[in-house]
Amino acid sequence: MPPDLSKPWTRVQLAALALLVAFIVAAPFALLRAAHQESLAVIAQADHAREVESAIRALAYEVRTLESATLAAVADLPLPEEREGIEASLQRIPELLDTLARLTQDNPSQQVRIGEMQVTARQRMARAGEILSAPDQAARRQLATNVARRFPFRDLAQAMLDEETRLRVEREGRAAKLQTRTNALFWVVIIAQAGLLGLLALFLRRQHRRRLSAESDALRASGRALAILQTVREPIALVDSGQCVVMHNLAFAETYGVEEGETAVDRPLTSIGGGAWQHAEFLQRLKDVLGRDRELWDFELVQKTGDGVERVMLVNARRMSLPDRVDDVALLTLNDVTTQKSAERQIRDLNRQLSGKVEQVSDVNRELEAFSYSVSHDLRAPLRHIAGFAHKLGKHLGDDADEKSVHYIDVIERAAHRMSALIDDLLVYSRLGRSAMRLQAVDMQSMVDETRALLDSNLQVDAPGRRVQWKIAPLPILVADENMMRQVWLNLMGNAVKYSATRDPAVIEIQHERDDDGGHRFTVRDNGAGFDMQYAGKLFGVFQRLHSATEYSGTGIGLASVRRVLTRHGGTISADARPDEGATFTFTLPSSLDTPGAHEKTP
Repeated sequence: MPPDLSKPWTRVQLAALALLVAFIVAAPFALLRAAHQESLAVIAQADHAREVESAIRALAYEVRTLESATLAAVADLPLPEEREGIEASLQRIPELLDTLARLTQDNPSQQVRIGEMQVTARQRMARAGEILSAPDQAARRQLATNVARRFPFRDLAQAMLDEETRLRVEREGRAAKLQTRTNALFWVVIIAQAGLLGLLALFLRRQHRRRLSAESDALRASGRALAILQTVREPIALVDSGQCVVMHNLAFAETYGVEEGETAVDRPLTSIGGGAWQHAEFLQRLKDVLGRDRELWDFELVQKTGDGVERVMLVNARRMSLPDRVDDVALLTLNDVTTQKSAERQIRDLNRQLSGKVEQVSDVNRELEAFSYSVSHDLRAPLRHIAGFAHKLGKHLGDDADEKSVHYIDVIERAAHRMSALIDDLLVYSRLGRSAMRLQAVDMQSMVDETRALLDSNLQVDAPGRRVQWKIAPLPILVADENMMRQVWLNLMGNAVKYSATRDPAVIEIQHERDDDGGHRFTVRDNGAGFDMQYAGKLFGVFQRLHSATEYSGTGIGLASVRRVLTRHGGTISADARPDEGATFTFTLPSSLDTPGAHEKTP
């Protein structure tokens, strides 16, 4: 990613770098300038001390010249020459004293010595005249000896010279130290600036690498975006304010007949696809997208492209900006819904046909219900007559009836009762299919317990002494039609009791578990007669039986009713068994029938 200079940490880095550059450039300059000025000041002071030394030596020279001339006069040397030397020294000595006084204004101790030297020099100059004017050599020698003893000059000059020499040496030492410090500071500055240049080079190198990395990332991102754009199977195009194509993908070119190796870029949109875009309303809407920043959503456009195929396209358009353009462009995305529209038309046709079929089925169902109601009710009267007259015939014959007559009358009565039971079960089965469901919270545990109690009470009447061992797991509370669900348990548990009549004890298990999808799975298992699984497909049909009526009673409608109830609740039922090894019936109910807040109960 390229470095973002708007981030606080980057700004802080740049500010710190700028301050460091300013410090390393400005601070050494100021330090070097101050050291240079201080060095110049010390050198000037040393030169000043040298100038004072020169003046002192010049004064001492003139004083010695004066002494020499005086001594020459004392020794009776030629007077005119000595007089000229004395007169010259007498002129230069005051000038040199004034110069020394001016040069040593900043040194109070030297000023004191200058004062003493001025007094001594004046006394000597005054005595020099007396020496020259003395009448004889002895007098001149006496005066010269008194002047040298009373007015010593050399010691003063030497003390002053020693002081200036000391100052000069001290100042030269300071100058040398300053020079050494300046040289050290110079090299420190050179090293620091070299380090700064290295840091700048490192920073610039890092920025250059980041820029190269950013450019490389941008190129890769652009390549990926272009590859994705070209791979997308939906046509995509960019259109400018003049409704000319700026960019498009391969799907756009394939859809609108742009030849391979050619491009639609910079061509008017209306010139592409053999007039497919000559649609006034769409062009106006596209103009509004670019001019008024409106959006175009799922505009249905029927196009006949250059290949002669009529297509139904859903067009979406939105204004967007490009980094390499000043003006905005419109992004067109198209979706070919021709197949979908054709499928919708077929679905509408099928729905119309289905509606007609539903009406026919509804009519048939109504006729079947009417037929079922009519048959079930109209058959009851003949059955009652048959059963009633057979009973009366038996009474009428009384003891005169022979064995065959009694048998015939008994068969007639049993057949009538069985027909009546079949009609009752058929009515129940019919009501289960057409009655409205009344959903409510149903406690499966309580319902199974009630069904068990009912079956146990029937056994005490029909088969006293028979033992049935119940194993009932905790069962949930579900939302269902209570009456219909009671039919399910009554049929499944009743069949388990009925088909395990030859077992002592009969073992009946009722289990519950949750499926992987959250649904409920109930199992009713017995150790009874079982059945052959090759006939399992007949179990849940109406009037289908796998055992003869003489072995086990029943009408063959119970399991069909169970399946109808479970189907209406969104469930399924299946069976598994082996002859003489018992049977297992498993039915499922969806998780949508769960009751929020309900708790499972234990028996």
